[in-house]
Amino acid sequence: MTFDADLPKPHHRARGFQNNYTEFKTKSLSELLRWRRQAARAGLPRPPLVPTPRMTPDLEWLHANARAGTRMAPAVTWIGHATVLAQVGGLTVLTDPMFSQRASPVQFAGPKRHVPPGIALSDLPHVDLVLISHNHYDHLDTGSVAALNQQAGGPPLFVVPLGLASWMAAHGIAHAVELDWWDRHPVPTPHGEVEVTLVPAQHWSSRSPRDALATLWGGFAVLAPDCHLFFAGDTGYSRDFGDIRRHFEDRQSAARGGGFDIALIPIGAYAPRWFMREQHVDVEEALQIHADLGVKRSLGIHWGTFELTDESLDEPPRRLAALRSERGLPDDSFFVLPIGGTRTIAPREKA
Repeated sequence: MTFDADLPKPHHRARGFQNNYTEFKTKSLSELLRWRRQAARAGLPRPPLVPTPRMTPDLEWLHANARAGTRMAPAVTWIGHATVLAQVGGLTVLTDPMFSQRASPVQFAGPKRHVPPGIALSDLPHVDLVLISHNHYDHLDTGSVAALNQQAGGPPLFVVPLGLASWMAAHGIAHAVELDWWDRHPVPTPHGEVEVTLVPAQHWSSRSPRDALATLWGGFAVLAPDCHLFFAGDTGYSRDFGDIRRHFEDRQSAARGGGFDIALIPIGAYAPRWFMREQHVDVEEALQIHADLGVKRSLGIHWGTFELTDESLDEPPRRLAALRSERGLPDDSFFVLPIGGTRTIAPREKA
């Protein structure tokens, strides 16, 4: 882990952390009740027109790819919500693992999963690296990380934002690295180093009514020899994404293979905008992040699994398809997958 301790860190505050460009203030009880009353009067969210698409994962291929070493094909598999199995640089990586039935501190109440995980925990290939973007219950799930910590063959490395290593330790997870924004952590592999960087996002954190903003949040840049992957985590739209592109531009010049090969960008949980704008992007803003980063391909995540907000579960991909068509973008420039579906990525060309 490396960082320059002499640089000022305006996102550090006396009682925790804050965003770079928009000060986040937790919503009041009256605002929450206003949202719920408005949604109830309007009958929102409405039932989806079609179920969230699913397919049977190719477990044989995924396990073989995990064992392939230098012959690993870069690939991403959508498990559901913000959980993606990424295979890059000889590593099997899992983002924000969420396999429980409810996104909640308890399993008898709270948002319920509408679609089973695309791959069961017991069917995963051995996971080498877990990236946790922040501590909200739909992104940091106690049962899921505990199970991964006990996987056969040894625990993965958990990479987490500042303040979460102690939470991990309290839950028996010792193999964890804590990062601030722009900190880098090299992950050595027999096939070359993979560099993981925590990057800014516009969001917030909380596990209880009394700990808002006490731990950091963020996204991740994973730079492997064969693939540069970006994971946005949970985020509102901000100028952070232009900053991220500039931060990596020397590593992503045309001569060195160009920008991120694949970005995992949320497209759901955005309505109503007056309540969600500062913390969750809508589809238009997700497309703007895609443009700001200068990525080659993006996968839309964070939709279709948990009914968290007022839009229908199937609205985000329909909106994405309409906007792609309006803007003349190729279908595979910013795509979605069925839960359990895999997309391979062309290996990065070496300069």
